[in-house]
Amino acid sequence: MTGCATTPAMDVSDAATPQAAGLVDIRTLVPDIDLDLRYAGSDNFVGAHIDGYEAPRCYLLAPAAKALAQAERTLREEGMRLRLFDCYRPARAVRHFVAWANDLDDQATKARHYPNLDKRDLLGGYISPTSGHSRGATVDLTLLQCDGGGACRPFDMGTDFDFFDPLANTDSPKASASQHANRDRLRQAMQRAGFRNYPMEWWHFTLDPEPAPKTFLDVPVK
Repeated sequence: MTGCATTPAMDVSDAATPQAAGLVDIRTLVPDIDLDLRYAGSDNFVGAHIDGYEAPRCYLLAPAAKALAQAERTLREEGMRLRLFDCYRPARAVRHFVAWANDLDDQATKARHYPNLDKRDLLGGYISPTSGHSRGATVDLTLLQCDGGGACRPFDMGTDFDFFDPLANTDSPKASASQHANRDRLRQAMQRAGFRNYPMEWWHFTLDPEPAPKTFLDVPVK
């Protein structure tokens, strides 16, 4: 979520469909991957359905989708799985986030998502006018521990997804030893598949190198 306060130059693709943009639905590669796509509903820091999310689908550019599928296959061999919170993010969704951040009267999600911060501090420090997610190779996720019967539960990472606080920094000194171990387990699994972690958010990973580092997309998720 985090980014600089200034708006970088954007090359926005004119692709009108996921297929034209080269986006792949992750469930064509892993049909039963665990999805908890927060922005397709109201269970998120805005507290509302987000512009551009017309269906709860995870799209990524093909190289990122294939790498994520490989991470999932390897983790399953170790009794774990991934749970995905967000994948490709339309540029219009980012504009929705910025509009929400500028509405200082809306504090409905403060207790859950930014209890220790003034909302004025979110824009620039946590919510950027552009997002790497819109380039199609970034994913937000967590790790699940599964038992022999197929039941899975999330590892304790110390915060929920989209918790705006230094505690969400991957190496936060405020996280417990077990939470650090769980974050490291996730980071190592994603690194093996070719993803790098964003140090400010334990859940945020980008394929390295990015397939299209200068091209942003605004195709609706549908």
